[in-house]
Amino acid sequence: MEKAKNFCLPDKDGKMHCLEDFKGKWVVLYFYPKDNTSGCTREAKDFSQLKEEFEKLGAVVIGISKDSPKSHQKFVEKHFLSILLLSDEDHKVIEDYQAWGKKKMYGREYFGVIRSTFLIDPEGNIVKAWRNVKVKDHANEVLNTLKELL
Repeated sequence: MEKAKNFCLPDKDGKMHCLEDFKGKWVVLYFYPKDNTSGCTREAKDFSQLKEEFEKLGAVVIGISKDSPKSHQKFVEKHFLSILLLSDEDHKVIEDYQAWGKKKMYGREYFGVIRSTFLIDPEGNIVKAWRNVKVKDHANEVLNTLKELL
């Protein structure tokens, strides 16, 4: 089993959060491309709607993108998001989790965030990884996987 890499990143208010702060809890760590885009908004809203269910199972949901804390603040306020969003502007953590890579859109190639989710157990091990995530029903799938593991 792969150990989750520790990190410390700022939230929308500039407060630092480290993965090790959540030791003893399950962590749903998801990486997404950009605040306020349709897929990323849907994903954040879906995880926010299920936040209480995740919490009842002893899990916290953390979203990471390369957007700034200020961008996250606007994103959270605009869509009434309740999950923790962290800012990785130099995409170091995104790269550590291999969620950064070559993408293609309209025939153009560029580097960016590959939508990915990791389920981390209370001991800090990655027990499940989803790569190239499709947003529809993804938050429910993660929740159901967590329920199966408990």
